[in-house]
Amino acid sequence: MREGSGRTALVTGASAGIGLAFARVLAERGYDVILTARRQDRLEALARDLETRHGVRTLTIAEDLARPGGGTRVLGAVSRAGWGIDVLVNNAGYGVPGSYANTTWAQQRDFLEVLVVAVCEIAHGVVPGMVERRWGRIINVASLAGLLPGVAGHTLYAASKAFVIAFSESLALELAPHGVNVSASCPGFTLSEFHDVTGTREQVSKMPTFMWLDADQVALASYTAVMAGNPVYVTGRLNRTIASLSRLLPRRIVWAAMKRSAGSYRKT
Repeated sequence: MREGSGRTALVTGASAGIGLAFARVLAERGYDVILTARRQDRLEALARDLETRHGVRTLTIAEDLARPGGGTRVLGAVSRAGWGIDVLVNNAGYGVPGSYANTTWAQQRDFLEVLVVAVCEIAHGVVPGMVERRWGRIINVASLAGLLPGVAGHTLYAASKAFVIAFSESLALELAPHGVNVSASCPGFTLSEFHDVTGTREQVSKMPTFMWLDADQVALASYTAVMAGNPVYVTGRLNRTIASLSRLLPRRIVWAAMKRSAGSYRKT
């Protein structure tokens, strides 16, 4: 019997990138998978693939988490379908390129709805059931950026990911006595559609290949980390080195280094 047999996982932002990779990792281990994202056609194609390859059940929910109450609507659809949630992967996310002053508040508000509000909203909805069953796993996809100083461009990105990390640590402490593990996954540069959406593909394509991980590596390492009860996990040896140096070096040195390098991966 596979470790996920009889259990169900919900993955947000499942139509591409790290979310899609998480769906594959979970289905391969026998979890039935609930897939949510904005693009129904992609969700249905992924669902068919997972059912065929791994013999699991799937449920697709097309929802835009930028719309207030999106997380509650997803949970409502899950409940109406008669499904429970044993594993939650809060993965949905993107970046808003450009300066804070030259973007609209609507853009920034939608960003916070997806990367902060929906993360907390969906977690809040699934935690009572996990506590009652005395088993659950929550992976909140944060970023190495949440452990480093913020830089110009994508102004709220590092701030939102820092929030997710602190939230995950607190929730992990709160839920550990109830058999529920919570982990903030902190990937660095990952091969996905993220940089196409933010319009930074040209910049990041100039970066050395050793700085990149693929989405499958990130998903598998993050799953292993939450199963082991690691509340914060930075994927990749190089990224863990960067995170450690950022804590050890004087803040002004780290900040200066980030300022110099930001142009290679941010629109300023």
